[in-house]
Amino acid sequence: MIGYVTLGTNDLPRACAFYDALMAGLGAKRIMEGERFVAWGADMQAPSVGVIRPWDGKEATPGNGTMVSLAVRTPAQVDALHAKALELGGTDEGAPGERFKGFYAGYFRDPDGNKLNFFCMGH
Repeated sequence: MIGYVTLGTNDLPRACAFYDALMAGLGAKRIMEGERFVAWGADMQAPSVGVIRPWDGKEATPGNGTMVSLAVRTPAQVDALHAKALELGGTDEGAPGERFKGFYAGYFRDPDGNKLNFFCMGH
């Protein structure tokens, strides 16, 4: 089970503005923050997503094949949150739609190039 995921950023204020607005659509809020990172979730006992400036001081780069998938309840939520990500400066990596029977997803990259998706099952 996933406890948390961190995504690298080279511009923490920009990343925080993007995720503050995007995570609000999931009912998530900032649950932890420090000088180099911020994390969002429902509470400290639930899985969370964070952005972080790399601890080694090197440039953050998105991993090829690395993706964070965020579960929602309905295709309408996938549509709305995917659109919100693009409105906030994200880029489209696959418009929302059914990928296979019972799996509906919309893919995007955040302003740092990290790949994410919103998805729901069974609809």
